[in-house]
Amino acid sequence: MNRRDILRRTAAASLLAVPATGLLTGCALGGDDNSTGESAEGTKSEQNPLGVKEDAPLEVVIFNGGFGEDYAKAHEAMYTEKYPKATIKHSATQEINKTLQPRFVDGTPPDVVNNSGAGQIDFNGLVSQNAIADLSELLDAPSLDVPGKTVRDTLLPGVVDVGSYDGKFLVLNYAYTAYGIWYSTKLFTDKGWEYPKTWDDHIALCKKIKASGMAPWTYAGKHPRYMSWPVISTAVKFGGVDVAKAIDNLEPNAWKSDAMKAAADAWYQIVKDGYILPGTPGLDHVQSQTEWCRGKAAFISCGSWLESEQKKVTPAGFNMSVAPTPSLGTGDKLPFEAIRGTASEPFMVPSKAKNQAGGLEYFRTMLSMKGAQDFTRKVSSLSAVAGSTQGIELPFGLSTVVKALDASGNNGFNWVYNNFYRKLERELVDAACGEFFSGRTTPAEFLEQCQKGADQIAGDSSIKKYKRS
Repeated sequence: MNRRDILRRTAAASLLAVPATGLLTGCALGGDDNSTGESAEGTKSEQNPLGVKEDAPLEVVIFNGGFGEDYAKAHEAMYTEKYPKATIKHSATQEINKTLQPRFVDGTPPDVVNNSGAGQIDFNGLVSQNAIADLSELLDAPSLDVPGKTVRDTLLPGVVDVGSYDGKFLVLNYAYTAYGIWYSTKLFTDKGWEYPKTWDDHIALCKKIKASGMAPWTYAGKHPRYMSWPVISTAVKFGGVDVAKAIDNLEPNAWKSDAMKAAADAWYQIVKDGYILPGTPGLDHVQSQTEWCRGKAAFISCGSWLESEQKKVTPAGFNMSVAPTPSLGTGDKLPFEAIRGTASEPFMVPSKAKNQAGGLEYFRTMLSMKGAQDFTRKVSSLSAVAGSTQGIELPFGLSTVVKALDASGNNGFNWVYNNFYRKLERELVDAACGEFFSGRTTPAEFLEQCQKGADQIAGDSSIKKYKRS
C-alpha cells in the first residue's frame, strides 16, 4: 500500500465516522468549485445534443434494492447501441455510502450514481458542497424517441420539483411512487370486507378483523418511519398541503399543528386497542411485508415498490391493492381519493464525473419511452415518464397504483423534508415513530419528539436549509 492509498483510506474512514449531514467537506471533495476536471466531451450536434464523446467509458453504480439491477443493464445496452465504441463499467451495491465515499475523497466518483437505500449518501451534504452536476441541459435536450418534445416535456408532474435544490435540477428521481395503505383484494373479497373511506369505518373494520383472529396492522418495525407516512398523509388531507409545507420549511411547531394533532390522536387508536401484529417492532421491512403476504395482518403502509419487492413470496391470486388513507371526517380539506404521489429512486451525475456528458445521455436513455417501458416491465413500477404504461400489461398491484393516482388527480400531494434533511426522517422521526407505535409514548409526546428533531435540524448552522414555496 503506497502513501496515497493510506491517505485516501484514512480520510474515507474519518468521513464515515461523522454524522450523515457532515459527510462531505470541501476538502473531501477536492474543493467546492463545481468544476468537472477533465470531463470527456464530444462535439454537440442535432444528433448529439449533449456532446457525448462516442468512445468515452461510462461507469454506472446501481443500488441493488427492490428493483434489482437488470433494468439498469438494459439501459446500458441501449446506451451502447447508440455508442458502440463506449465501454460501460457496471456495479451494484446496497452500501452506496461506504462504497463511494473513498472515491469522492479521491475526486474520482462514477459517472452515474443511483444514490438510494438506507446506505445512501446524504443529499444535503452533496448539494451544499456542489458535488452534483446540474441536469438542466438534460431537460432541454430533445427526447430520444418522442418526436417534437424535450425531455422536460415527457416527465410526469413533480419530477423536476422533487429533484431541485435552490432552483437547480440536480437529482433525477426515476421511479414514480404512490404511498398508501396496502391490502389483499382476495382476502377482503373472501371475508366480505370493504376498504374503509372514513376513519370511523377503518376502526370498525379493524375491530372486525381482530375478532376474526387476524391482526389488522403490521409495519416495518425496524424502520418505523414507514408509519409516519400515513400519519402525515392523514394530517395533510385534514388540514391541506400547507401542513406539509410547514414541515418541509422547518417552521416552528409545524409538527404540533392542529392537523398533526388530529392525525396522531387517530392513529394512536390502533396502538391502544391492540390492532398491531404482536412482535411487529422487531421486524424489518421485508419481514413485516412477508407476514402481511402470509395473511398474518390485513394492512401495511408502503410505497408502490412493494409488489416488486415481495413478488417471490406473494401467494398466487393475492392481488395486492393500494388505497389512500381514510378521511378523518367531512371537514377534511382534501377528498378521500387524494393520495401521496412522488418521483423517487434518486440518480445523480457527480460534478467530478469523468464522463459527465455520457451520464446525462444515460439519463436521456432512461427517460426515453423505450427505456421507461422496459423499466416498468422489469420491476413492476411506474417510471417518471408520462404515458409510458400504454400498451403494457401491468401486474395487479401496479394497476391499482395507476388507478389510485388517476383518481387522486390534482388533489395529489407530497412532502420533501426527507429529501432536504435526510437525518430528520431517517433518524429523528424514525425514532419517534418507534416509540409511538410501540405504545411507549402518547400522541402529544410523539409530536413533541418530532418537533424537537426538526428544531435540532433548524438550529444546526452546519446543515444547509432549503425553502419549499
